[in-house]
Amino acid sequence: MIKRPDPNLHFRLMFFTYKFRDFFVPRMKILKEVAIEEGFQVLDYGRGPGSYVAHMADLVGPSGKIYALDIHPLAIQTVKKLAARRKLTNVETVQSDCRTGLPDQSVNVALLYDVFHDLDNPKEVVRELHRILKPNGILSFSDHHLQEDDIVSRLTGEGLFRLG
Repeated sequence: MIKRPDPNLHFRLMFFTYKFRDFFVPRMKILKEVAIEEGFQVLDYGRGPGSYVAHMADLVGPSGKIYALDIHPLAIQTVKKLAARRKLTNVETVQSDCRTGLPDQSVNVALLYDVFHDLDNPKEVVRELHRILKPNGILSFSDHHLQEDDIVSRLTGEGLFRLG
């Protein structure tokens, strides 16, 4: 009998890699740069194992909301377990590859960290993030797989976002 590789192996490896990374570069340090405030609605797009979720839940407080979106069922399951274990009532998961299901102009901050290079439909995702962000909302973006010029052109090319 030939054994098939674990289809979730990539996610599990990513999970342990992020745990190691988070030990050396705490996520709260990065989140403080974004200036997330109590009461904010935040979308964490492509959330993976949820490295930022608990920290953001603390920052937005009980009057805020964190939406953790990912396409991978294990990512959703991991975030749900994290939220249950820590009793985070302000965290909601969204399983999707693009559409958030959130109302227009309802989010203060959208995080798009280390996932843009892997998207099948990056232009649609950029349009969706623009649609859900409030007029003065912030898109916080990082992707170590792309060059800075490429990032800027992909995000500002359609005139939906500008550097701030």
